[in-house]
Amino acid sequence: MDIKTRRKKQQKLMVKMVERKVRSRAQQLYDQRGKGEGQALEDWVKAESEVVGKSILAPLYHRMRTENQDAPEPAHEVAADSSARETSACPPPAAAAPCLGQG
Repeated sequence: MDIKTRRKKQQKLMVKMVERKVRSRAQQLYDQRGKGEGQALEDWVKAESEVVGKSILAPLYHRMRTENQDAPEPAHEVAADSSARETSACPPPAAAAPCLGQG
């Protein structure tokens, strides 16, 4: 493997590490607010500024994010979606039968 390829792989790993920290912090913010819906983006931006602001990897993170433009979905938004489906008395919307609890 050449040095350029190795460097790119290392940079991607570092960005993933920062994203993991941001995701974790966004989840903490969501939990602290009592898991209220509708503020996922706000939690993500706040978490990102906290985590990246403290990181020496900030320039790399910002550069890689603007190159990729693949913003990961905030973790609590995904968790809320899946937990809502799992705990709901109604089947997913694609189901043909009406839900008994919806009148």
